[in-house]
Amino acid sequence: MEAPTFRELAVQALSSVERGYDLLAPKFDATPFRTPEPFLAATRDALREHGPFERGLDVCTGTGAGLGVLAEVTAEPPTGVDFSAGMLEQAGVAHPEADLVRADARALPFVAAYDLAVSFGALGHFLPEERLPLFAGIHRALRPGGIFALPAAQGPRPTRPAYWMLTGFDLAMRVRNAVWRPKFVMYYRTHPRPALLRDLTEVGFVAGTTPMPGVGELIVARKKG
Repeated sequence: MEAPTFRELAVQALSSVERGYDLLAPKFDATPFRTPEPFLAATRDALREHGPFERGLDVCTGTGAGLGVLAEVTAEPPTGVDFSAGMLEQAGVAHPEADLVRADARALPFVAAYDLAVSFGALGHFLPEERLPLFAGIHRALRPGGIFALPAAQGPRPTRPAYWMLTGFDLAMRVRNAVWRPKFVMYYRTHPRPALLRDLTEVGFVAGTTPMPGVGELIVARKKG
């Protein structure tokens, strides 16, 4: 697959989130933004310690990287939800067995339908004040005792160049969103672990973490049963 050109990435970055991903979808899997395979494999292995699972939901599924993980740890075909029609089209090609639903993750149309929900690499598209409605919708979509698993990569230390690259990216996006409409919400450093665990607990989860050696940790939030 051919990677997107600089011009294509620039057009995407100046669009809304939905339109931007519609444009990027055909080449998304050739970009560094796709969740890496080692991260997906580590998540799959960690999830097996908490199963078995019957039905799985991939929130903000994109082109469906998380659907492959769910297919390996759940008994039934997975469901993917996203608000980009272009990304869902690509997910359907890669995972024809999956049930794909176009919806806003902040208003999920499911009630007690799943016993596992996951989300990969999408949290940066939500502002801190949107975490509670996002988590509340996932909580509502799960059956009693169900798990929301949120893989979290190891954050770089301030002594590493990657730390300042991510910080600089967030600053550039804030400037972009201050002077350009429509906004494109994507930030890397707005969801610290303590805030995530606090908000998961507030909506009714019992939250903790499972180590994923070499890549990070899996935040495991269980709905009280």
